[in-house]
Amino acid sequence: MRLTCRQENLAKGLGIVGRAVATRSTLPITNNVLLATDGGRLKLSATNLEIALSYWVGGNIEEDGAITVPARLLTDFVNTLPADNVLMALNGKSLKLQCLRFEAKMSGVDAEDFPPIPKIADGLDARIASEALHQAISQVAFAAAAEDTRPVLTGVHAEFEGSNLTLAAADGFRLAVYKAQLLSPVEGKTGVIIPAKALSELSRLLPEQEESVEITVSPSKSQVLFRLKDAELVSQLIQGTFPNYSQLIPQSSTCRAVVNTSEFLKATRTASIFARDASGIVRLVLTSGSEATPGKLTISARAEEVGENMGEIDAMVKGEASKIAFNAKYLTDVLSVIKEGQVALEITTPSSPGLLRPVGSEGYVHVVMPMFVQW
Repeated sequence: MRLTCRQENLAKGLGIVGRAVATRSTLPITNNVLLATDGGRLKLSATNLEIALSYWVGGNIEEDGAITVPARLLTDFVNTLPADNVLMALNGKSLKLQCLRFEAKMSGVDAEDFPPIPKIADGLDARIASEALHQAISQVAFAAAAEDTRPVLTGVHAEFEGSNLTLAAADGFRLAVYKAQLLSPVEGKTGVIIPAKALSELSRLLPEQEESVEITVSPSKSQVLFRLKDAELVSQLIQGTFPNYSQLIPQSSTCRAVVNTSEFLKATRTASIFARDASGIVRLVLTSGSEATPGKLTISARAEEVGENMGEIDAMVKGEASKIAFNAKYLTDVLSVIKEGQVALEITTPSSPGLLRPVGSEGYVHVVMPMFVQW
């Protein structure tokens, strides 16, 4: 193998695939990155056996070849090089790198010993706009469970049907559901559970210039492939049955308030300072107004030994005056990802789940379980 590529392009590619390098593994070679010539470009690959990332770097290929070298060593060295051409030459199991007056030699391991990157050729094929997928992931993945006591809840349920892709995540205390539009309809109905961590890594790969993402789902192989212009991500699917979340979404409410999203977020963050010493609880009180005065939403937190705070924001309130308490983190998490200027809060009783949805967008709903407090 002998080739030349730009330092900045090589550094970018190593930074991307580096997120799939295993940090703790009984298989030492998964700490390496695979370098291989492929179709006139340099292909970088890494895997932790749960997800695999590949990225293609343009360059001048003189001789084909492949080798694996320690990912951290290679990445740290390339990041220190000047922005110029990097010559990479393979001699046996030794990789030589040269850039201007800097050079290094790294001992590698045969490419044949590297775990094979899965190839998915059959299954459901779908295509979606990059921006739409990025938004869907950002508004859903954070609601997946962090603990693996129930493995299915650490994933995001993805359902492909017609022209719709519906993503849903829940951790037992909250539920996020987002419906996105595919660029072309699919046949039948397919539902799989994709690890939330894999989707979060995919979200980082979706730059603005990407027009679309190709998705291939193979339930028989328990794998999913996301193909971008210069990158591919393959992930194992989570086996199991995702909860029937549709029955958890409230179908009616006794009070609905529309508030400014940024004001709601700011007031909640302020209250969360005091909520830190009060089990993270923030209290919401909705009061309807009159023709002359708007309604209001009061956000407060109280810690017996620390103090209390209260903030008010204007709200368009319809229905009965209501009150409810939430975990401050769950509230700030969802308000942080809503891009619309206004959000609607729907409440039935203080002990029933609350529902938030962006005003002007029917594709997203977020359900939060209430906290029980003494009013």
